[in-house]
Amino acid sequence: MTTALLPNTAPAPILPRRRQLLFGSAFASVAWAMFLLTLVGMYLQARQGDAAWLGENVLRLTQPNVQFGTLILSLFTVQWAVYSIARNDRGHAYLALAITLLFGVAFINQTTFLYDEAGIKLASAEGPLFYAVTGGHLAMLIVALIFLALMSVRALGGNFSERYPDGLSAAALFWYVNVGLYAVIWLAVYIMK
Repeated sequence: MTTALLPNTAPAPILPRRRQLLFGSAFASVAWAMFLLTLVGMYLQARQGDAAWLGENVLRLTQPNVQFGTLILSLFTVQWAVYSIARNDRGHAYLALAITLLFGVAFINQTTFLYDEAGIKLASAEGPLFYAVTGGHLAMLIVALIFLALMSVRALGGNFSERYPDGLSAAALFWYVNVGLYAVIWLAVYIMK
């Protein structure tokens, strides 16, 4: 008995790939945003009731503004990477990913400098909430950086192309959410002191 196709039957259509990584990143991003926005709300509520908030500590705006500018520039480079990999332009995708990773490392460096410059003690009233908000964001930005680095390695291995750019799109989505959350932190913690 043969298993040849009948002459009038066509092969089954190829179904589009599922986007589990993109949906998983979206759900993780929403969960992370809800957690960090709750911390920001707690920070704002505690600050409202304390007249001596940041009394002896000085938070200059230069460093947070430079951090925010660095993250805004990284939005363009991460979108450039997604755009390039979706058009199978691997050279530009690798360059954009490298620049984005460099911006992420620069942000980490700037945050550690800000912590040294501000000198906020954990024993003060604002210390635990300040470090919970900014340190929590820094931790998740490091996670986003690792996620982006892993997707960069997969892109170098040839796993992503114009047919399947979802890995880089998922990492970019997580990066966008982290940059948006820093905009909220920038406004709530640094601008509205």
